[in-house]
Amino acid sequence: MLTVTNPATGKVIRELPAGNADTIAAVMERSQQAYTGWKETSFGERAEVLRKVAGYMRDNIESLAPLMTEEMGKPIKEARAEVTKAAWCADHYADHAEAYLATDTIASDASHSYVRYLPLGPVLGILPWNAPFWLAFRFCAPALMAGNTCVMKHDQHVPACAEAIADVFEKAGAPADIMQNLILKKPDVELAIRSPRIRAVSFTGSDKAGAIVASVAASEIKPAVLELGGSDPAIVLADADLEAAADAISLSRIINAGQSCIAAKRIIVEAPVYDDFVAMLRQRLEKLKLGDPADDATDVGPIARAELRDNLHRQVQETVEAGARCLLGGELPEGPGYFYPVTLLADVHPGMTAACEETFGPVAVVMKVGSEAEALALANDTDYGLAASIWTKTERGEALSLKMEAGQVVVNGVVKTDPRLPSGGIKRSGYGRELGPHGIHAFVNAQQVWVGPKQE
Repeated sequence: MLTVTNPATGKVIRELPAGNADTIAAVMERSQQAYTGWKETSFGERAEVLRKVAGYMRDNIESLAPLMTEEMGKPIKEARAEVTKAAWCADHYADHAEAYLATDTIASDASHSYVRYLPLGPVLGILPWNAPFWLAFRFCAPALMAGNTCVMKHDQHVPACAEAIADVFEKAGAPADIMQNLILKKPDVELAIRSPRIRAVSFTGSDKAGAIVASVAASEIKPAVLELGGSDPAIVLADADLEAAADAISLSRIINAGQSCIAAKRIIVEAPVYDDFVAMLRQRLEKLKLGDPADDATDVGPIARAELRDNLHRQVQETVEAGARCLLGGELPEGPGYFYPVTLLADVHPGMTAACEETFGPVAVVMKVGSEAEALALANDTDYGLAASIWTKTERGEALSLKMEAGQVVVNGVVKTDPRLPSGGIKRSGYGRELGPHGIHAFVNAQQVWVGPKQE
Protein backbone atom coordinates (compact mmCIF):
# COMPACT_ATOMS: atom_id res chain seq x y z
CA MET A 1 0.00 0.00 0.00
CA LEU A 2 1.02 3.59 -0.64
CA THR A 3 0.45 6.02 2.21
CA VAL A 4 -0.16 9.72 1.58
CA THR A 5 0.31 12.31 4.33
CA ASN A 6 -0.88 15.92 4.37
CA PRO A 7 2.33 17.86 5.10
CA ALA A 8 0.43 20.71 6.74
CA THR A 9 -1.01 18.41 9.41
CA GLY A 10 1.21 15.34 9.41
CA LYS A 11 -1.91 13.18 9.17
CA VAL A 12 -2.46 10.30 6.75
CA ILE A 13 -5.10 11.31 4.20
CA ARG A 14 -5.26 8.26 1.97
CA GLU A 15 -3.89 4.79 1.36
CA LEU A 16 -4.06 2.99 -1.94
CA PRO A 17 -2.61 -0.11 -3.57
CA ALA A 18 0.34 0.11 -5.92
CA GLY A 19 0.53 -1.64 -9.24
CA ASN A 20 2.58 -4.75 -9.98
CA ALA A 21 4.07 -6.50 -12.99
CA ASP A 22 0.63 -7.41 -14.32
CA THR A 23 -0.50 -3.80 -14.00
CA ILE A 24 2.56 -2.61 -15.90
CA ALA A 25 1.99 -5.09 -18.71
CA ALA A 26 -1.67 -4.12 -19.06
CA VAL A 27 -0.99 -0.36 -19.07
CA MET A 28 1.81 -0.73 -21.60
CA GLU A 29 -0.33 -2.85 -23.89
CA ARG A 30 -3.11 -0.26 -23.82
CA SER A 31 -0.58 2.48 -24.55
CA GLN A 32 0.73 0.56 -27.55
CA GLN A 33 -2.77 -0.04 -28.87
CA ALA A 34 -3.61 3.64 -28.46
CA TYR A 35 -0.43 4.55 -30.30
CA THR A 36 -1.44 2.64 -33.43
CA GLY A 37 -4.31 5.06 -33.91
CA TRP A 38 -2.86 8.24 -32.39
CA LYS A 39 0.22 8.24 -34.62
CA GLU A 40 -2.04 8.37 -37.68
CA THR A 41 -3.84 11.53 -36.55
CA SER A 42 -2.98 14.92 -38.00
CA PHE A 43 -1.41 17.78 -36.09
CA GLY A 44 -4.76 19.51 -36.27
CA GLU A 45 -6.56 16.57 -34.69
CA ARG A 46 -3.98 16.29 -31.92
CA ALA A 47 -4.15 20.03 -31.32
CA GLU A 48 -7.91 19.87 -30.91
CA VAL A 49 -7.49 17.28 -28.15
CA LEU A 50 -4.81 19.30 -26.32
CA ARG A 51 -6.89 22.48 -26.48
CA LYS A 52 -9.88 20.67 -24.98
CA VAL A 53 -7.64 19.37 -22.20
CA ALA A 54 -6.32 22.88 -21.53
CA GLY A 55 -9.84 24.28 -21.48
CA TYR A 56 -11.03 21.63 -19.05
CA MET A 57 -8.20 22.45 -16.64
CA ARG A 58 -8.97 26.16 -16.72
CA ASP A 59 -12.67 25.49 -16.15
CA ASN A 60 -11.95 23.19 -13.20
CA ILE A 61 -9.06 24.97 -11.54
CA GLU A 62 -10.84 25.15 -8.19
CA SER A 63 -11.13 21.37 -7.98
CA LEU A 64 -7.68 20.57 -9.37
CA ALA A 65 -5.48 23.06 -7.50
CA PRO A 66 -6.46 21.94 -3.96
CA LEU A 67 -5.13 18.45 -4.70
CA MET A 68 -1.60 19.85 -4.77
CA THR A 69 -2.21 21.84 -1.60
CA GLU A 70 -3.42 18.74 0.21
CA GLU A 71 -0.85 16.21 -1.01
CA MET A 72 2.39 18.21 -1.16
CA GLY A 73 1.65 21.50 0.61
CA LYS A 74 1.75 23.97 -2.28
CA PRO A 75 0.10 27.27 -1.26
CA ILE A 76 -3.28 27.45 -2.95
CA LYS A 77 -2.48 30.61 -4.90
CA GLU A 78 0.61 28.90 -6.35
CA ALA A 79 -1.41 25.75 -7.06
CA ARG A 80 -3.93 27.70 -9.11
CA ALA A 81 -1.11 29.32 -11.05
CA GLU A 82 0.40 25.89 -11.73
CA VAL A 83 -2.81 24.53 -13.24
CA THR A 84 -2.99 27.60 -15.46
CA LYS A 85 0.61 27.13 -16.53
CA ALA A 86 0.02 23.46 -17.35
CA ALA A 87 -2.91 24.50 -19.55
CA TRP A 88 -0.66 27.07 -21.27
CA CYS A 89 1.83 24.31 -22.07
CA ALA A 90 -0.89 22.20 -23.68
CA ASP A 91 -2.08 25.18 -25.73
CA HIS A 92 1.45 26.13 -26.73
CA TYR A 93 2.22 22.77 -28.27
CA ALA A 94 -1.21 22.61 -29.86
CA ASP A 95 -0.36 25.90 -31.58
CA HIS A 96 3.29 25.28 -32.50
CA ALA A 97 4.02 21.54 -32.76
CA GLU A 98 3.47 21.35 -36.51
CA ALA A 99 5.93 24.17 -37.15
CA TYR A 100 8.45 22.74 -34.67
CA LEU A 101 8.36 19.40 -36.51
CA ALA A 102 8.26 20.74 -40.05
CA THR A 103 10.22 18.69 -42.58
CA ASP A 104 13.76 19.96 -43.25
CA THR A 105 14.89 19.88 -46.87
CA ILE A 106 18.65 19.28 -47.09
CA ALA A 107 20.54 19.35 -50.37
CA SER A 108 22.57 16.27 -51.30
CA ASP A 109 23.27 14.13 -54.36
CA ALA A 110 19.62 13.04 -54.35
CA SER A 111 16.95 14.47 -56.56
CA HIS A 112 15.26 15.36 -53.28
CA SER A 113 16.49 14.70 -49.74
CA TYR A 114 14.92 15.70 -46.48
CA VAL A 115 14.47 14.87 -42.80
CA ARG A 116 11.03 14.34 -41.34
CA TYR A 117 10.11 13.85 -37.71
CA LEU A 118 8.03 10.81 -36.79
CA PRO A 119 6.79 9.54 -33.42
CA LEU A 120 8.60 6.76 -31.57
CA GLY A 121 5.79 5.07 -29.64
CA PRO A 122 4.82 4.97 -25.95
CA VAL A 123 6.98 7.24 -23.78
CA LEU A 124 7.37 6.78 -20.02
CA GLY A 125 7.44 9.89 -17.84
CA ILE A 126 8.84 9.42 -14.32
CA LEU A 127 7.85 12.53 -12.40
CA PRO A 128 8.50 14.13 -8.97
CA TRP A 129 6.09 15.55 -6.42
CA ASN A 130 7.06 19.23 -6.33
CA ALA A 131 5.09 20.50 -9.36
CA PRO A 132 2.64 17.69 -10.15
CA PHE A 133 0.59 19.31 -12.93
CA TRP A 134 3.26 21.45 -14.58
CA LEU A 135 5.85 18.68 -14.81
CA ALA A 136 3.26 16.24 -16.15
CA PHE A 137 2.33 18.58 -18.98
CA ARG A 138 5.93 19.59 -19.64
CA PHE A 139 6.43 15.88 -20.34
CA CYS A 140 3.21 14.91 -22.09
CA ALA A 141 2.21 17.94 -24.22
CA PRO A 142 5.16 17.79 -26.65
CA ALA A 143 5.26 13.98 -26.65
CA LEU A 144 1.58 13.70 -27.50
CA MET A 145 1.68 16.40 -30.17
CA ALA A 146 4.58 14.52 -31.81
CA GLY A 147 2.27 11.49 -32.11
CA ASN A 148 3.57 9.43 -29.19
CA THR A 149 1.42 8.08 -26.37
CA CYS A 150 2.34 8.70 -22.73
CA VAL A 151 2.54 6.62 -19.58
CA MET A 152 2.92 8.74 -16.45
CA LYS A 153 4.59 7.21 -13.39
CA HIS A 154 4.06 10.05 -10.95
CA ASP A 155 5.58 10.31 -7.49
CA GLN A 156 3.90 7.99 -5.01
CA HIS A 157 3.16 10.89 -2.64
CA VAL A 158 0.82 12.69 -5.09
CA PRO A 159 -1.52 9.94 -6.33
CA ALA A 160 -4.66 12.10 -6.33
CA CYS A 161 -2.89 14.65 -8.51
CA ALA A 162 -1.77 11.91 -10.88
CA GLU A 163 -5.25 10.43 -11.09
CA ALA A 164 -6.73 13.86 -11.76
CA ILE A 165 -4.24 14.53 -14.57
CA ALA A 166 -5.18 11.29 -16.31
CA ASP A 167 -8.87 12.00 -15.70
CA VAL A 168 -8.54 15.41 -17.35
CA PHE A 169 -7.87 13.65 -20.66
CA GLU A 170 -10.83 11.32 -20.27
CA LYS A 171 -13.21 14.10 -19.26
CA ALA A 172 -12.00 16.31 -22.10
CA GLY A 173 -12.88 13.57 -24.58
CA ALA A 174 -9.37 12.52 -25.59
CA PRO A 175 -8.90 9.16 -27.31
CA ALA A 176 -8.66 6.37 -24.75
CA ASP A 177 -5.26 5.58 -23.21
CA ILE A 178 -3.12 8.20 -24.94
CA MET A 179 -2.18 9.46 -21.44
CA GLN A 180 -2.27 6.86 -18.67
CA ASN A 181 -1.50 6.95 -14.96
CA LEU A 182 0.69 4.14 -13.63
CA ILE A 183 0.84 3.87 -9.82
CA LEU A 184 4.01 2.09 -8.71
CA LYS A 185 6.40 1.81 -5.82
CA LYS A 186 9.94 2.90 -6.63
CA PRO A 187 11.43 -0.63 -6.85
CA ASP A 188 8.98 -1.51 -9.64
CA VAL A 189 9.85 1.46 -11.88
CA GLU A 190 12.66 -0.55 -13.48
CA LEU A 191 10.10 -3.03 -14.80
CA ALA A 192 8.25 -0.17 -16.47
CA ILE A 193 11.41 1.18 -18.10
CA ARG A 194 12.29 -2.28 -19.40
CA SER A 195 8.85 -2.91 -20.86
CA PRO A 196 9.31 -3.70 -24.57
CA ARG A 197 6.42 -1.35 -25.31
CA ILE A 198 8.24 1.70 -23.95
CA ARG A 199 10.40 3.48 -26.54
CA ALA A 200 11.83 6.38 -24.51
CA VAL A 201 11.99 7.74 -20.96
CA SER A 202 11.65 11.21 -19.47
CA PHE A 203 12.81 11.62 -15.88
CA THR A 204 12.74 14.56 -13.49
CA GLY A 205 14.22 14.14 -10.03
CA SER A 206 17.47 13.80 -8.11
CA ASP A 207 20.82 13.13 -9.73
CA LYS A 208 21.17 9.84 -7.82
CA ALA A 209 17.83 8.52 -9.04
CA GLY A 210 18.53 9.93 -12.51
CA ALA A 211 21.74 7.93 -12.73
CA ILE A 212 19.80 4.74 -12.04
CA VAL A 213 17.08 5.56 -14.57
CA ALA A 214 19.69 6.47 -17.19
CA SER A 215 21.61 3.24 -16.69
CA VAL A 216 18.49 1.09 -16.99
CA ALA A 217 17.30 2.96 -20.09
CA ALA A 218 20.75 2.70 -21.65
CA SER A 219 20.87 -1.02 -21.00
CA GLU A 220 17.66 -1.32 -23.04
CA ILE A 221 19.02 1.11 -25.69
CA LYS A 222 16.22 3.59 -25.08
CA PRO A 223 16.71 7.35 -25.31
CA ALA A 224 16.18 9.36 -22.13
CA VAL A 225 15.88 12.99 -21.10
CA LEU A 226 17.01 13.78 -17.56
CA GLU A 227 16.17 16.97 -15.66
CA LEU A 228 17.96 16.60 -12.35
CA GLY A 229 18.92 18.68 -9.33
CA GLY A 230 20.61 22.04 -9.16
CA SER A 231 22.67 24.27 -6.89
CA ASP A 232 21.76 27.32 -8.91
CA PRO A 233 23.80 30.49 -8.45
CA ALA A 234 22.42 34.02 -8.51
CA ILE A 235 25.25 36.52 -9.03
CA VAL A 236 24.69 40.11 -7.88
CA LEU A 237 27.42 42.51 -9.01
CA ALA A 238 28.00 45.99 -7.67
CA ASP A 239 26.42 47.72 -10.67
CA ALA A 240 23.14 45.78 -10.39
CA ASP A 241 19.72 47.22 -9.70
CA LEU A 242 19.73 45.94 -6.13
CA GLU A 243 16.05 46.50 -5.41
CA ALA A 244 14.99 44.55 -8.51
CA ALA A 245 17.51 41.82 -7.75
CA ALA A 246 16.31 41.50 -4.16
CA ASP A 247 12.68 41.25 -5.30
CA ALA A 248 13.43 38.56 -7.88
CA ILE A 249 15.83 36.49 -5.80
CA SER A 250 13.55 36.52 -2.76
CA LEU A 251 10.69 35.28 -4.94
CA SER A 252 12.86 32.64 -6.59
CA ARG A 253 14.01 31.34 -3.23
CA ILE A 254 10.58 30.87 -1.64
CA ILE A 255 8.32 29.71 -4.49
CA ASN A 256 6.90 26.30 -3.54
CA ALA A 257 8.55 26.72 -0.12
CA GLY A 258 11.89 26.69 -1.92
CA GLN A 259 11.28 23.19 -3.24
CA SER A 260 12.31 23.84 -6.83
CA CYS A 261 15.29 22.63 -8.84
CA ILE A 262 15.70 26.02 -10.52
CA ALA A 263 15.34 28.19 -7.42
CA ALA A 264 18.26 30.47 -6.53
CA LYS A 265 20.27 28.29 -4.15
CA ARG A 266 23.56 30.21 -3.79
CA ILE A 267 23.30 34.02 -3.80
CA ILE A 268 26.75 35.35 -4.71
CA VAL A 269 27.14 39.07 -3.99
CA GLU A 270 30.03 41.41 -4.79
CA ALA A 271 31.62 42.94 -1.68
CA PRO A 272 30.80 46.67 -2.20
CA VAL A 273 27.05 45.96 -2.09
CA TYR A 274 27.06 42.86 0.09
CA ASP A 275 25.80 44.35 3.36
CA ASP A 276 23.13 46.43 1.65
CA PHE A 277 21.89 43.48 -0.35
CA VAL A 278 21.74 41.16 2.67
CA ALA A 279 19.66 43.82 4.44
CA MET A 280 17.31 44.02 1.44
CA LEU A 281 16.86 40.27 1.38
CA ARG A 282 16.12 40.18 5.08
CA GLN A 283 13.58 42.96 4.76
CA ARG A 284 11.70 41.02 2.10
CA LEU A 285 11.99 37.55 3.55
CA GLU A 286 10.87 38.47 7.07
CA LYS A 287 7.54 39.79 5.71
CA LEU A 288 6.53 36.42 4.25
CA LYS A 289 3.75 34.49 5.93
CA LEU A 290 4.40 30.85 6.79
CA GLY A 291 1.26 28.85 7.40
CA ASP A 292 -1.73 26.87 6.18
CA PRO A 293 -1.26 26.34 2.42
CA ALA A 294 -5.04 26.35 1.92
CA ASP A 295 -5.15 29.99 3.08
CA ASP A 296 -4.91 32.52 0.25
CA ALA A 297 -2.82 34.77 2.51
CA THR A 298 -0.07 32.16 2.96
CA ASP A 299 3.20 32.77 1.13
CA VAL A 300 5.17 29.72 2.28
CA GLY A 301 3.65 26.33 2.98
CA PRO A 302 5.16 23.23 4.58
CA ILE A 303 8.01 21.06 3.39
CA ALA A 304 6.50 18.07 1.60
CA ARG A 305 7.69 15.32 3.96
CA ALA A 306 9.20 14.95 7.42
CA GLU A 307 12.49 13.45 6.22
CA LEU A 308 12.96 16.30 3.75
CA ARG A 309 12.50 18.85 6.50
CA ASP A 310 14.91 16.98 8.77
CA ASN A 311 17.56 16.99 6.05
CA LEU A 312 17.04 20.70 5.40
CA HIS A 313 17.44 21.49 9.10
CA ARG A 314 20.62 19.42 9.21
CA GLN A 315 22.03 21.49 6.34
CA VAL A 316 21.20 24.73 8.13
CA GLN A 317 22.65 23.56 11.45
CA GLU A 318 25.88 22.32 9.92
CA THR A 319 26.31 25.57 7.99
CA VAL A 320 25.79 27.71 11.11
CA GLU A 321 28.14 25.49 13.11
CA ALA A 322 30.76 26.06 10.40
CA GLY A 323 30.58 29.85 10.92
CA ALA A 324 27.69 31.21 8.86
CA ARG A 325 25.37 33.82 10.40
CA CYS A 326 21.69 32.90 10.68
CA LEU A 327 19.79 36.18 10.32
CA LEU A 328 16.29 34.69 10.02
CA GLY A 329 14.68 31.37 10.86
CA GLY A 330 16.82 28.30 11.32
CA GLU A 331 14.68 26.79 14.11
CA LEU A 332 12.23 23.90 13.86
CA PRO A 333 8.77 25.20 14.75
CA GLU A 334 6.53 23.43 17.23
CA GLY A 335 3.18 22.03 16.26
CA PRO A 336 1.82 19.67 13.61
CA GLY A 337 2.99 19.50 10.03
CA TYR A 338 6.37 19.82 8.37
CA PHE A 339 6.77 23.59 8.36
CA TYR A 340 10.17 25.24 8.18
CA PRO A 341 10.66 28.98 8.62
CA VAL A 342 12.05 31.23 5.92
CA THR A 343 15.76 31.23 6.74
CA LEU A 344 18.55 33.61 5.77
CA LEU A 345 22.16 32.46 6.07
CA ALA A 346 24.84 35.09 5.50
CA ASP A 347 28.63 34.81 5.29
CA VAL A 348 28.44 31.31 3.85
CA HIS A 349 31.78 30.11 2.48
CA PRO A 350 32.72 27.42 -0.03
CA GLY A 351 32.90 24.05 1.67
CA MET A 352 30.02 24.73 4.06
CA THR A 353 27.13 22.30 3.78
CA ALA A 354 24.61 24.77 2.34
CA ALA A 355 27.13 25.80 -0.31
CA CYS A 356 27.88 22.22 -1.37
CA GLU A 357 24.52 20.45 -1.16
CA GLU A 358 21.26 21.30 -2.86
CA THR A 359 18.98 22.98 -0.31
CA PHE A 360 15.37 22.07 -1.06
CA GLY A 361 13.47 24.51 1.12
CA PRO A 362 13.04 28.22 1.98
CA VAL A 363 16.69 28.80 2.89
CA ALA A 364 18.57 31.71 1.30
CA VAL A 365 22.34 31.22 1.26
CA VAL A 366 24.40 34.38 0.72
CA MET A 367 28.11 34.38 -0.17
CA LYS A 368 30.47 37.37 -0.51
CA VAL A 369 33.01 37.72 -3.34
CA GLY A 370 35.57 40.37 -4.15
CA SER A 371 35.25 40.53 -7.92
CA GLU A 372 33.41 39.47 -11.03
CA ALA A 373 36.01 36.78 -11.69
CA GLU A 374 35.60 35.36 -8.20
CA ALA A 375 31.83 35.38 -8.58
CA LEU A 376 32.02 33.47 -11.85
CA ALA A 377 34.47 30.91 -10.46
CA LEU A 378 32.30 30.32 -7.40
CA ALA A 379 29.12 30.05 -9.46
CA ASN A 380 30.68 27.32 -11.62
CA ASP A 381 32.26 25.51 -8.67
CA THR A 382 29.51 22.90 -8.40
CA ASP A 383 28.75 19.45 -9.74
CA TYR A 384 25.45 20.83 -11.05
CA GLY A 385 24.64 23.01 -14.04
CA LEU A 386 20.91 23.55 -14.29
CA ALA A 387 20.19 27.29 -14.19
CA ALA A 388 21.81 30.56 -13.14
CA SER A 389 21.01 34.26 -12.95
CA ILE A 390 23.22 37.33 -13.23
CA TRP A 391 22.36 40.81 -11.99
CA THR A 392 24.44 43.57 -13.59
CA LYS A 393 24.35 45.88 -16.60
CA THR A 394 22.70 44.09 -19.51
CA GLU A 395 25.67 43.99 -21.91
CA ARG A 396 28.00 42.85 -19.17
CA GLY A 397 25.52 40.17 -18.07
CA GLU A 398 25.20 38.77 -21.56
CA ALA A 399 28.99 38.59 -21.88
CA LEU A 400 29.24 36.77 -18.53
CA SER A 401 26.50 34.32 -19.53
CA LEU A 402 28.90 32.84 -22.09
CA LYS A 403 31.10 31.71 -19.20
CA MET A 404 28.33 30.23 -17.05
CA GLU A 405 28.24 26.44 -16.85
CA ALA A 406 24.47 26.05 -16.90
CA GLY A 407 21.77 24.99 -19.31
CA GLN A 408 19.76 28.14 -18.66
CA VAL A 409 21.03 31.62 -17.81
CA VAL A 410 18.86 34.63 -16.99
CA VAL A 411 20.20 38.18 -17.03
CA ASN A 412 18.29 40.54 -14.72
CA GLY A 413 15.23 38.35 -14.24
CA VAL A 414 13.69 35.39 -12.43
CA VAL A 415 14.78 31.93 -13.55
CA LYS A 416 11.67 30.07 -14.69
CA THR A 417 10.48 27.45 -17.13
CA ASP A 418 8.52 28.58 -20.16
CA PRO A 419 6.90 26.34 -22.81
CA ARG A 420 8.37 28.58 -25.52
CA LEU A 421 11.99 28.06 -24.41
CA PRO A 422 14.12 24.94 -23.89
CA SER A 423 14.98 23.90 -20.35
CA GLY A 424 17.55 21.44 -19.07
CA GLY A 425 20.99 21.10 -17.53
CA ILE A 426 24.55 19.96 -17.90
CA LYS A 427 26.95 18.10 -15.61
CA ARG A 428 25.00 16.30 -12.84
CA SER A 429 21.89 18.33 -13.67
CA GLY A 430 21.16 15.98 -16.53
CA TYR A 431 21.01 15.94 -20.31
CA GLY A 432 18.55 16.57 -23.07
CA ARG A 433 16.04 19.39 -23.19
CA GLU A 434 12.37 19.84 -22.47
CA LEU A 435 10.03 22.57 -23.74
CA GLY A 436 10.36 24.85 -26.74
CA PRO A 437 11.21 23.35 -30.15
CA HIS A 438 14.05 21.35 -28.58
CA GLY A 439 11.68 19.57 -26.19
CA ILE A 440 9.41 18.17 -28.88
CA HIS A 441 12.47 16.95 -30.83
CA ALA A 442 13.58 14.84 -27.85
CA PHE A 443 11.25 11.95 -28.63
CA VAL A 444 10.95 11.69 -32.39
CA ASN A 445 12.57 9.69 -35.16
CA ALA A 446 14.54 12.14 -37.30
CA GLN A 447 14.07 10.05 -40.43
CA GLN A 448 16.31 10.83 -43.39
CA VAL A 449 14.71 10.31 -46.81
CA TRP A 450 16.80 10.17 -50.01
CA VAL A 451 14.90 10.18 -53.31
CA GLY A 452 16.64 9.28 -56.56
CA PRO A 453 17.83 9.31 -59.16
CA LYS A 454 21.22 10.40 -58.00
CA GLN A 455 22.32 13.80 -59.23
CA GLU A 456 25.84 14.47 -60.45
